[in-house]
Amino acid sequence: MTAQTQNDQNRGPDFYAKTKEGHGKTVNFEQVGVAWEREDGSIYFKPYGKQVIEGPIYLFKAEKKPAAEA
Repeated sequence: MTAQTQNDQNRGPDFYAKTKEGHGKTVNFEQVGVAWEREDGSIYFKPYGKQVIEGPIYLFKAEKKPAAEA
């Protein structure tokens, strides 16, 4: 694990990673992990546990709390 990756994990995630199930009005998103944006512009994705992910992964921006609340 690089120092950059370690620093990314010490702060809350920038994104929630989810997969889509269903279509139209019955669509449901299941959270499968979290992700951080790194200084070089890349994204580090950490899935929950061991799982097989079929289909695309959608990244939703995480709401950041002010430092006083964190």
